Amino acid sequence: MKHAADILLGARFALDLYVNYRPVRCLGDRLSPLKAFSAADIDFVVFRENTEGAYVGAGGNFKKGTSDEVAIQEDISTRKGVERIVRHAFEFARARGRKRLVMSDKSNAMRFAGDLWQRVFAEVAREYPDVQSSHLYIDALCMQMVKDPRQFDVIVTSNMFGDIATDLGAALQGGLGMAASGNLHPGRVSMFEPVHGSAPKYAGTGRANPFGAILTAGLLLEHLGHVAEAGAVERAVADCVRELQCTADVGGALSTSAAGDAVCERLRFVQ
Repeated sequence: MKHAADILLGARFALDLYVNYRPVRCLGDRLSPLKAFSAADIDFVVFRENTEGAYVGAGGNFKKGTSDEVAIQEDISTRKGVERIVRHAFEFARARGRKRLVMSDKSNAMRFAGDLWQRVFAEVAREYPDVQSSHLYIDALCMQMVKDPRQFDVIVTSNMFGDIATDLGAALQGGLGMAASGNLHPGRVSMFEPVHGSAPKYAGTGRANPFGAILTAGLLLEHLGHVAEAGAVERAVADCVRELQCTADVGGALSTSAAGDAVCERLRFVQ
């Protein structure tokens, strides 16, 4: 696990990939776990700050392995880091015509980091009067995502809270196997990966859902300006979901490779 974390987090930090871009979009009504809501009701984006917070590895142990052991894990937020992810979220909302942006933190308990996020968010929000800005504590955000996902267009939050919220978002769209993400530094090198990361226990079994990886390739195309091609990838995956040409976790009976082939077959006819 440490080796994998060093590779993934190391790449994010070394390349300064401060934007984790996570579309939460359900591609089929039967994939929605919420009985009152259809696929069309689950369509929002989460932006997770990707290079700070509790994941920087600051802290340590004192008297480790003894009954007096003390463990300290520090959460680090900088003015620069908070402002650039908040501004990116607002820019995205404005460019995509998304009218509502929620910032989520836990400032009622984490007073110092929360104060920075609150002040920066309020300052940046004043520059975007065309985007309705609001705030929810992270526990309230998760509750509201389940209660009524229609209320969200764009969410921006910290590294740890974004990790939690995006896994919940994946559940709303059919599971981790359907979730794509991008790690971005606008104007520089970026990196794309499915939300679930690797799943060693499924290696060689043919059970892993390839759609998250395929949809991630679609995000890469979108990032490179190939918007039509990205849309074609998403439609091909949605068609496979609708026709049950998919793996067991989303209702089909295909193997990993067969599900991937089904998507490729649909893309063959895209002009």
